[in-house]
Amino acid sequence: MKLAILLLLLCLTLIFAAWAYAQSTESQHADVVTTVSPLPDGLEITMGRTVLRITALNPNVVRFRYAHDGPFRPDESFAVVKDTGFTAPAVKVTDKGPEVVMQTGELSVVVNKSSLAVTIYDAAGRLILMDRSDVPFTFTPEGFQSWKRMPDDEHYYGLGDKAVSEDRRQHGFSMWNTDVPMWEESTDPLYKSIPFFMGVRQGNAYGIFFDNTFRSNFQFGKFNDGFYSFGAPGGELNYYFINGPRPKRVVGTFAALTGRTPLPPLFTLGYQQCRWSYMSEARVREVTSGFRKRSIPADVIYLDIDYQDRNRPFTVNRQTFPTLEQMVKDLGQEGWKTVLITDLHIAAVPGYKPFDEGNKAGYFVKNPDGTNFVGPVWPGPSVFPDFTRSEVRKWWGSLYADFVKMGVRGFWNDMNEPSVFFRADKTMPLDVVSSVEGRKTDQREIHNVFGLENVHATYEGLLALAPDVRPFVLTRAAYAGAQRYAATWTGDNQATWNHMRLSLPTVTGLGVSGYAFVGVDVGGFSGSPTPELLTRWTALGTFLPIDRNHAAKGTRDREPWVDGPEHEAIRKKFIEERYRLLPYIYTSMEETSRTGVPLMRLMVLDYPDDPRMTGREAEGQYMFGNNLLVAPKVKEFVDGYDMLVPEGVWFDYWTGQRVALTNQDNPEMKGKLHLNPKLDEIPVFVRAGSIIPRQPLVQNTSEKPKGPLELRVYPGPKCMDYIYSDDGSSFGYKRGEYYRAQLSCESSGNSVKVAIAAGEGKYIPWWTSYNMVVADAPKAPASVAVGGQPVSNFHYDAKSKSVSVTVPFSQAPNEVVIQY
Repeated sequence: MKLAILLLLLCLTLIFAAWAYAQSTESQHADVVTTVSPLPDGLEITMGRTVLRITALNPNVVRFRYAHDGPFRPDESFAVVKDTGFTAPAVKVTDKGPEVVMQTGELSVVVNKSSLAVTIYDAAGRLILMDRSDVPFTFTPEGFQSWKRMPDDEHYYGLGDKAVSEDRRQHGFSMWNTDVPMWEESTDPLYKSIPFFMGVRQGNAYGIFFDNTFRSNFQFGKFNDGFYSFGAPGGELNYYFINGPRPKRVVGTFAALTGRTPLPPLFTLGYQQCRWSYMSEARVREVTSGFRKRSIPADVIYLDIDYQDRNRPFTVNRQTFPTLEQMVKDLGQEGWKTVLITDLHIAAVPGYKPFDEGNKAGYFVKNPDGTNFVGPVWPGPSVFPDFTRSEVRKWWGSLYADFVKMGVRGFWNDMNEPSVFFRADKTMPLDVVSSVEGRKTDQREIHNVFGLENVHATYEGLLALAPDVRPFVLTRAAYAGAQRYAATWTGDNQATWNHMRLSLPTVTGLGVSGYAFVGVDVGGFSGSPTPELLTRWTALGTFLPIDRNHAAKGTRDREPWVDGPEHEAIRKKFIEERYRLLPYIYTSMEETSRTGVPLMRLMVLDYPDDPRMTGREAEGQYMFGNNLLVAPKVKEFVDGYDMLVPEGVWFDYWTGQRVALTNQDNPEMKGKLHLNPKLDEIPVFVRAGSIIPRQPLVQNTSEKPKGPLELRVYPGPKCMDYIYSDDGSSFGYKRGEYYRAQLSCESSGNSVKVAIAAGEGKYIPWWTSYNMVVADAPKAPASVAVGGQPVSNFHYDAKSKSVSVTVPFSQAPNEVVIQY
């Protein structure tokens, strides 16, 4: 009898749940389209209580906005820039009875009038994206969700630095910026919320940016292999569809939509040393002099919170840093740039200037009753500026004046999720009030953009204080668009092999999500790395966008020399290689600043037509710029591992020799190379058709290289590169004060021709000549000509099979022809 009653109750529960679901989604099932209204750039469709507005920003960018049970929300975005450079096309809208078609010239957007399901085709009629036909979206009291069909062979990348595989398929994610010390693989959410992903299928790609700052969610077949979905508990169902069809175009277009990474100061691409904390001036001077006396190149020293008076931002502990101003000046004369941490929490203490000023002006976020929200962080009870207000951002930026005056060159905005101690959710309550330029809202909407607006304030403040100096700001928390203002890193990782491995999918995930200037804590923040791990990680850091060594309190020292002469020599070798490669890295970052394509990137961005590069088989290797492929050892207990070699000819970066694939008679090794690098090796390969610029070794970026700029030429198809230079610090490059020259090479029969085009811009670079080194030389040349004139100052290296020749620098075009 009891069992029958339980079964009856279960049936009634299921019936009620089905009824409630039907009621919540009745607009998809019961209503019909009542109006179809063309717009200058799209159309608007009304069905029951739902209005769908579709607009074209570009022929390949279409925006979808849904309003349910009311008007559209104010059309504002923290992420999308006003000047995207897009040109809205003349759209064509056709009502075809059961469906409405909007054409942009590149896309056809088809809307089913019985369900509002959307299908998108390209100009050739190829299907790109299809909503779930029966329930394309749902609106419930708990929020809304958009559902898309998920082809079996489609792969998904992006959403920032998620600690899983590069391909996000079969995973689910939440977007809620969270302070997660000692995070692990698959920990979610983490510090950043970047609700953008790219889908790739059969070499073609599209992107979706869900511009919603609430706690959104993404499911890529974690619970249902047939569909993926995204949604949020509040805000608006508002997303941008970006067609490629090439992956690089998707990433570049998203960067244009939300703002590209600005060209960073040159010093930020050098080696950076950090610790929580170097506790005194004496210790800072000891560490920095340790680099110089050992001739280990380095550019940046960081000071964490302990340089401050009682952990209060914008103060100095004069007991341990009595002459901070002089220290910064002295280090500057030695080629060091000092970066200070300035967290966003302000100690709630009368007499502390930032608190007094901000409190008097009403600049802090509020409780619902209008009082300041106060939460414990490093200084104790603290208040938090309301960075969503322009006047607050301007005030915050002014607080940097003293530090900028003393010569501090960069600032580190940490704890800006925002982190609040002793709370289960690790942040401020959801009902804490912000005022977006006068519009009252709470942390359900603002939490995920707190870090973005914090670095927005810092960046603009530094520009106001030093208008012709490129700011350097480092942030931990971010929302889409934060890349306009700050570099970032992947937060408090651990000193384990697995976390070194996770450096790859987290950094490439950020890169494909519009965040190009990124790094990790080399060596791991929490815990102490073994000597081998630190050495391997130092080698990997050479080929990361930001090369910063950082460690927590209570861990052993991480400076390059701490483990004895053998490890010091290897680490020094790789740091030196970073400095030799700076012309390539800086040139690549300049390209990133124009195109949005990241320096460190997924293999699929460069090789979308190779099915091996789509999915998980290619994980563990990545492209570093257009021409270098890096495949580090990131697993401890392996005798070796296999790397997928893209089509074409490849060269070993270290030896200049052609790469010979491993055991091609074995089907399992087809197109693969077996690697087992020694402690002093990291596998790096160069694509044939590349020209890699390198410079003589310097100890820091303030030092002018002595000697020629080396151009390593690897003949092959599509050989076209360029070299870029400027003063590395100011905005003079925007006024034409830069140097750019296109480089190209051709090989045919028994000759190789290398051309240097006429230089662009008004800047004169540091080099007065080139040392051109041409790889893959079959024998000693019969002749070499520079600018049409035979020369004898060439050298043939039989071991590396290369030819080198000195070429004088000129703004005019020049050409080298080698005859064998």
